[in-house]
Amino acid sequence: MTDAPAAATTAPLRSMMQSDKASFALGMVVERDEPGVAVVSMLVREDMTNGFQITHGGLVFTLADTAFAIACNEDESVTVAAGADITFLKSTRAGQTLTATAVRRTRSGRTGLYDVSVTDETGDTVAEFRGRSLTTNRPTSPSA
Repeated sequence: MTDAPAAATTAPLRSMMQSDKASFALGMVVERDEPGVAVVSMLVREDMTNGFQITHGGLVFTLADTAFAIACNEDESVTVAAGADITFLKSTRAGQTLTATAVRRTRSGRTGLYDVSVTDETGDTVAEFRGRSLTTNRPTSPSA
């Protein structure tokens, strides 16, 4: 079985994203990848809508979670979500582009706190996500 191609990008992709099949399948584009900051966009397709023909909330969460994952994996250790919550503020539809911007608020020891704003193509806020991270003892590369 061959690996799926990496998610599209306008920024260099780290190995974590190069093997992220879910983000690739959803058409996510990594726009910015810096320590503590990430921007990821996604065009909403018809198959991403719910029974009301609005973007499925789980996919808005997934976009925000991907930006969060990129922002919180800042060094050579694997960092995972310890928890997250989201507030949905505006619905969107197929054909719209959503952009998630993740920013580190604080990082202390093995824990961190990150805020992610999801906006539509007009700049209107669609959702606000807050993620709590936990840095593990696992290295990012299996050979390390």
